[in-house]
Amino acid sequence: MEEKYIIGRREIVNFPVLNLSKIPAKIDTGAYTSSLHCVDIQESDEALNCVFNHPGAPEIETKLSFNEFTRKRVRSSNGVIQKRYKVHTVIEVHHKTYNIELTLTNRSKMRYPVLLGRKFLKGKFLVDVALKKAKKH
Repeated sequence: MEEKYIIGRREIVNFPVLNLSKIPAKIDTGAYTSSLHCVDIQESDEALNCVFNHPGAPEIETKLSFNEFTRKRVRSSNGVIQKRYKVHTVIEVHHKTYNIELTLTNRSKMRYPVLLGRKFLKGKFLVDVALKKAKKH
């Protein structure tokens, strides 16, 4: 049986393929999908281009481009169904990498630019909402 981490309600994650590091993430077992904050999301020349604004330093922008993407209908926390772009990439949580599927959405009004939902968490992590730092179990 693979070792699982117990994680808290917030974690710091990296997206090595996207060159994003030390990104605050909210762990949300109520959400099915995971999402990444992006603005100015546009399709052009069969690519999906968007901008990631770094938390705490919105003037720092990282331009992201995805050659493979799909669209997905997602019900947001307020019950509204939105069409979002869905991409696949790699996430690093506590020095271990995992494949992850993310929807791209503007999370500028949210405290955390990344939301990790139960589709990603299932089978990898146990969540202890009282924890502030992950530990092996």
